Amino acid sequence: MKQLLGKSPSGLFATQTLTGHMIRGAVAFFLLYFAISHQHVHPATSLVAGLLALVAMRGCPVCWTIGLVETIRQYRWVART
Repeated sequence: MKQLLGKSPSGLFATQTLTGHMIRGAVAFFLLYFAISHQHVHPATSLVAGLLALVAMRGCPVCWTIGLVETIRQYRWVART
């Protein structure tokens, strides 16, 4: 699991595998959806879900997107060499 979701040594936000990065994004998207849709019914749970989404993305959605670009660039660099 560490190899799938672990940080890549080549980039600040990159993940070791593209699959792992997409899994982190899907989990974060689900948690954000849950947080927004349940904010009036369960505000404390919604806050926790929002914080967990930030942890899953390793920051904001822009940080996750930068990590996606770094992960893709990492695979292209390996393919060229």
